[in-house]
Amino acid sequence: MTTQNNANVLEKAKELKFYGILEHHEEIEDKIDLIQLIFNWEEAARADRSLARRLNSAHLGKFKPLAFFDWSWPKKCDRELIEELMKVNFIKEATNIILCGPNGAGKSTIACNIAHQAILKGYTSLFVTASDMLKELDTQEGATALRRRIAHYTKPFLLVIDEVGYLSYSNRYADLLFEIISQRYTKKSTLITTNKSFTEWQEIFPNASCLISLIDRLVHDSEITSIEADSYRVKESMERAARRKEARIAAKTKLKAAKNNTTSDETSPF
Repeated sequence: MTTQNNANVLEKAKELKFYGILEHHEEIEDKIDLIQLIFNWEEAARADRSLARRLNSAHLGKFKPLAFFDWSWPKKCDRELIEELMKVNFIKEATNIILCGPNGAGKSTIACNIAHQAILKGYTSLFVTASDMLKELDTQEGATALRRRIAHYTKPFLLVIDEVGYLSYSNRYADLLFEIISQRYTKKSTLITTNKSFTEWQEIFPNASCLISLIDRLVHDSEITSIEADSYRVKESMERAARRKEARIAAKTKLKAAKNNTTSDETSPF
């Protein structure tokens, strides 16, 4: 075993915390290939377990891969920017992402795909609706419990807060969201999906004194993109209805043809 190989094995043993090998490194000279193979197995197994944990804790649920996204449907959509965001380089800079657009325009689908890519690149992600997050924070009993839950939302490298603007919230909820955004500000990336422009956020948080500061922290060093499209859900529903109608027509045609054949057989003199 060369000095370099020995150094590599010892360095990898430290990294993987194989302390027994470190203590007996002088006794493994004839087992270097086996030790290296064990290290490779262990690294692969740890990587798989880490990926599984990150996927499970992200709460992404089922979502359509971006490969099946119909880019021809939106009237306006910055595909180039979205594909760049899928590389998740923005996380290194703690850049925020704001996806604006009407209901059913594909914002949540894009957000889930970005979060999934972040997980595959080794980052922790968390997907939550604004309503679920703020309600959970509001129900915490005591300052200590609240701090723990706030820490839960400030910890991931990428926090996706979905559906901001679908409901109106009290000043208390505005303060809680401000606390989350403030603690993540310049440290971690936050992705927001919203159906309202920032000029309309007064409708989401009426009379909230922190609203200007909240928006200021969100938009500072952020990527903001708007999607203009009719609802994908309505589009897909209409397509499913059309397929079902075609299937019914085909079934009726087949049944009619079968009846005609039966009648022909019954009347045949042969």
